[in-house]
Amino acid sequence: MKIVSVEWGCFEARRPRNAGSNARLGDHGITIRAPIARLMTDEGVSGFGVCHANPDRAKEILGQSWEDLYHPSEGVRERWHAWEYPLWDMAGNRENRPVHALAAERNGRPASSALRVACYDTSLYFDDLHIPSTEEAALLMAEEARHGFDAGHRAFKIKVGRGARHMPLEEGTLRDIAVIRAVRGAVGANAPLLLDANNGYNLNLTKRVLSETADVGIVWMEEAFHEDPVLYRDLKAWLQQRELPVLIADGEGHADPHLLRWAAEGLVDVIQYDIFGHGFTRWLETGRLLDVDGVRSAPHHYGGHYGNFASCHLAGAIQGFTYAEWDEAHTPGIDTSAYVVADGFVSVPDAPGFGLRLDEEAFVHAVRTRGFSLRT
Repeated sequence: MKIVSVEWGCFEARRPRNAGSNARLGDHGITIRAPIARLMTDEGVSGFGVCHANPDRAKEILGQSWEDLYHPSEGVRERWHAWEYPLWDMAGNRENRPVHALAAERNGRPASSALRVACYDTSLYFDDLHIPSTEEAALLMAEEARHGFDAGHRAFKIKVGRGARHMPLEEGTLRDIAVIRAVRGAVGANAPLLLDANNGYNLNLTKRVLSETADVGIVWMEEAFHEDPVLYRDLKAWLQQRELPVLIADGEGHADPHLLRWAAEGLVDVIQYDIFGHGFTRWLETGRLLDVDGVRSAPHHYGGHYGNFASCHLAGAIQGFTYAEWDEAHTPGIDTSAYVVADGFVSVPDAPGFGLRLDEEAFVHAVRTRGFSLRT
């Protein structure tokens, strides 16, 4: 079986509402780019998925045999990781099985026939910066959290660090605390709350915010500051002294290469390498290693839509998989209806591949207007 055609086009997804700033970046907007490649073999087996490709790169995969691209015990071979999402989808279609079953077997775990994955609403950005009143700003963010609750979410990540760039330090920190409390009031006492500072805090600010929200119940503190084992050790000791069960999460961005070692030493509790930057196949191996050390896995995903669904397929293969990050959007041209969020979980389809479907007319239009097509 060989690859005989490559089609590539770019869809535009749209979020339910505009996503504001975080501690580091400005407005994230309401639209998302979703670059999609579809591969076809000489036996009529196809697969599609996110892929940042160009015609020169596509020429390299044309004519390649299936055995050179993928192996059940490895997954997608390293040379072809740029194409791994359409290739994993193709593997599932070829065997008439979901990717999560193939991934579980690759990691020596039993395949699930009814996979449900805990997820969190990741949409609570700084949408309040235009509001002078902290009280009114907190009410707005609480209302947004309630929208997520009504959409089926039961865990919520709150962006914090307003004082790092967008507001004066003290005013921004007080607003962070007010928003955390307002969201807790909006979603109830049992909903897990996660904080993400995008490296906008320092150690003392982190301690202050966690101390002043100790009664709220925070599950994890993500990217409080740039990775630093000295500061991690200090924060971990401080949390233990105060009996605060807050996990330390990191790894989303340009992670320090020593992060996995620090996690094995107990300084970091949750690893969050990006589902696209680190990749699906590498995540399988990373997750297996983290399981050995008892460290949690929670792949980062934001701004790609497709990552919502791809991340879920890691859950059956990684014992310590904790949450799928859910960035709600709608991509005309991709049918995602087989995935349902309810009561804080995503029901993952048992359909072949990733369980997504392309609208043929919409994809052909995207290829013709914003893409390319190559055949042997």
